[in-house]
Amino acid sequence: MIKIIKVFVGICLCVFTAGTVFGGNLFFDDEPIQNGINVVEMSRGFADIYEKLDSVSWGGKSINVAIESLENLHQNAHIAATDERVVLVWGDSIIANYPAPSAHDWNAFGEITTALVLKLRERDQNLAMADESEIYRAVVDGLMRGIDERGRYIYSPDAEVRSDGRILTSVGIEGIRDERGNFRISGVYKGSPADNAGISAGDLIGEINGTLVSELADSALAAMMSGFNSGTLKMTLMTPSGTRRVVVRRATVVLADADVVFMDDDNGGILQIIVNQVSSNSASIVSEALAKHKDLSGVILDLRSANGDDERAAARLAGLFIGSRPIMRVVETARDEVEVVPAGDAVTNAPVVVVVSNMTRGTAEAIASAFYENGRGVLIGTPTAGMARIASRVKLDDGGILELMNKSVKTGTGNIIDRRGVFPLVCLSNIRTSSQQSAFFLNVINNDFRAHDYNRDKNVDAEAIRRGCPTITSGEDEDMVALSVAVKILTDKKVYSRLLNFE
Repeated sequence: MIKIIKVFVGICLCVFTAGTVFGGNLFFDDEPIQNGINVVEMSRGFADIYEKLDSVSWGGKSINVAIESLENLHQNAHIAATDERVVLVWGDSIIANYPAPSAHDWNAFGEITTALVLKLRERDQNLAMADESEIYRAVVDGLMRGIDERGRYIYSPDAEVRSDGRILTSVGIEGIRDERGNFRISGVYKGSPADNAGISAGDLIGEINGTLVSELADSALAAMMSGFNSGTLKMTLMTPSGTRRVVVRRATVVLADADVVFMDDDNGGILQIIVNQVSSNSASIVSEALAKHKDLSGVILDLRSANGDDERAAARLAGLFIGSRPIMRVVETARDEVEVVPAGDAVTNAPVVVVVSNMTRGTAEAIASAFYENGRGVLIGTPTAGMARIASRVKLDDGGILELMNKSVKTGTGNIIDRRGVFPLVCLSNIRTSSQQSAFFLNVINNDFRAHDYNRDKNVDAEAIRRGCPTITSGEDEDMVALSVAVKILTDKKVYSRLLNFE
C-alpha cells in the first residue's frame, strides 16, 4: 500500500491540471467491441450497478471503495481511487491513469470500470480467456465483496433457485471438474448449506478436508458432496475475490422451509422442528404442527442449518413460543434501530430446547437469542455463525440482483450478536459420548453444573469460546448427540428447570 501511495502521489504531481475532472467518453456506440468485449453494454451495466448502489445505505462507504476492490481480481493489481484520479498499478508500473468522474456521473464510473478491466485482461491470462459473461460476473462479485464482504451478485434469480428431492443429503452444489481436476461450481441450491456459507456459482473448490480435489476420485468426490447421512466438509475455495476457507455441513436439501417430526411418549409427545429457512412458509408449517399437537411434553427447535433475512417471518415464528415480546432490533445506520415484536400471543407453553451450530445465521441467531433472553428455552449445540444480518436486495436492469448484507441484527434487548454469535449453555462437542453425557446430567441434577454463561459477558473473546466449543466435524455424530441430549433435558423436569434458570 505504501508503494502505491508513492506512485500515486508521483503521478498526480505530473498530471496536467486540466484533467482533474472526467470529461468526455472513453467508449463510443459506433465502436462497441474492443478486445472481444462489448464495452458499451458492459459500461452501461456497471453504470446501472453504481446508480442502484447509491440508493442503498452501506456503511457510509464511497463508490471509490467499490472501484478499488477490482484489484482483488489479481494479486499484482493495485488500484487507488480518489476524488481526482483513478490509477491502476501492476507490480511497479502504472498501466492506467484516469481523471475521476464527477459525483453521480454513473456513465463515467461505468466506463472507467470497463477500461480498468480491459487493462487487467492484457496482463491476466485467466481474465483474457474468460468470456464476456464470466468477466462481468467476476467484476460485479468483486465490487460487491469490496463494499460488503458478505455481499454477492446473483446473476439470475432463476439460476439461483434449484430444487432437489429428499433422498440424499447434500452440501447443495453442482459443478464439473476443470482440466486441472479442480471442481468448478455451476449451481447452488437455494437455502442449502453451501448457499448459507456464501458459496457462489463460478467458485472453484481446490481442497476438501485437507485433500486436493485433483487427487480425489470422482466417486469419492461425489460421496463427499452428497450421501445418505450428514457430514462436515472443510473446503478451500478460489473465488473472484480471493481464496476462502469454509466449513459446510451436509444437510437434507428440501423443498419445505421446515420439517416436523412427532415423537410419541406418555406425556403428550415431543415435537422435533427442523428449520431450514426462517420464512413465512416455515412459520406456517410450525404453526400448523403446534395446532395439531396441543399437549406436548416438549419441543426440539433445531436451528443448526437455519438461515433467514426476513425479520417479519422471524417474529412470527418466534412469537408462536414467546408471544408479543421484542425478538430483535434491526440496525441499518448508526442512529436508527427498528424493534421487531410479534403481533400475537404464544400458542404453546411447552418446554423448548433450541439446537444451534456454526451454520445458524441471520434471523435464526436472533430467534435463538430471543429464547435465551426470555427464559423460554435451553440453548444447546455449538456457537452460532455470528452473521446476524439482513440483506437489502437491489434489482438490476439486466435481471440480476445485488445483495448487500447491510442491516445488522441485535437481540430484543439490544445486545450485539453480529460478528459475535450466540453461545449455547450446553456445548455438544464436549459431551459426545454416553459416559460424558451421564456425568454432565449427574452434575446438573446435583447442582454442580460449573458452566459459564458467555452470553452475559459482553467482553468475551468469541473466537476463544469457539475454540473451547468447536464445531462437530461428524454430522451424523452431531445428529445423535443433539437428539439424545435434547430428549433427556425435556423429559427430566429437574434438569430442564436448572438449565433454564442457570445463573
